[in-house]
Amino acid sequence: MGYVRFLSALAVRIPLILWSVVVIYPIIWMFIGSFKSNAEIYASPWSLPKTFNFENFVLAWTDFNIGTAFINSMFVTILGTFLCLVLAIPTSYALERLRFKGSDILFNTYLSTMMIPSVLGWIPLFFLLMRMNLLDNLWALSIVYAISHVPFTIFILTSFMGNVPRELEEAAAIDGMSQYGVLLKIVTPLVKSGIITASILNAVSFWNEYFMALILLQTDSKNTLGVQMDLLATHAQYNSAWGVLFAGLTIAVVPVIIFYALFQRHVVKGMTEGAVKG
Repeated sequence: MGYVRFLSALAVRIPLILWSVVVIYPIIWMFIGSFKSNAEIYASPWSLPKTFNFENFVLAWTDFNIGTAFINSMFVTILGTFLCLVLAIPTSYALERLRFKGSDILFNTYLSTMMIPSVLGWIPLFFLLMRMNLLDNLWALSIVYAISHVPFTIFILTSFMGNVPRELEEAAAIDGMSQYGVLLKIVTPLVKSGIITASILNAVSFWNEYFMALILLQTDSKNTLGVQMDLLATHAQYNSAWGVLFAGLTIAVVPVIIFYALFQRHVVKGMTEGAVKG
């Protein structure tokens, strides 16, 4: 029995280990290449650098505007995540707790928008923002990000709010607390895991987003990391600046890896707690 159990565990772990190597190795290779000169990359692309040189990072940060793009991405990610929560938390509470005529239809409408490909709205959105003089505006891009993820955030938060005992809200109402007070002081703290889960998933999505930023931003100084990395990749292709490209990729990727590694426990916990509704 122990032998069978060992073989079963081995059959599960070997594919996972192989998959981990496939995923992690390119990241490690990219990180090592960021410290190499072009000559070292061409001569021995798989070896360790002779000396760890940070010149590629300096060039990527300054000469290729990765530093500015990093700050822009940080701005739209933080603001977009915050605005999304501001919109989604009260909406989720209203749909889950304040039953009214048409609430089910409204909730299903929100969920159905998650099935619509975002590419269908790019052209109308472009002309709408153009008429409102909001093109090439990081604030407008943050608002677009926030609104585009409201349905997904509502989907997560309503599951958590459905698990909050109604007796707590009723007791607070009897004590004279308003509906907004119940939401902010009773319900919101109890669905903290759901809020953290939605925030992490949204933040990673906003940080990695490319197409909306490419369409709505027109000035190089306002580019986010995704757009700026595309420009750097084109430059590297024709000017053999591979070390600088690897450095730029490292700057863009490592913060996300660290951020997700620190908070992935909250994501798993949040998904587990919100899995059962009601």
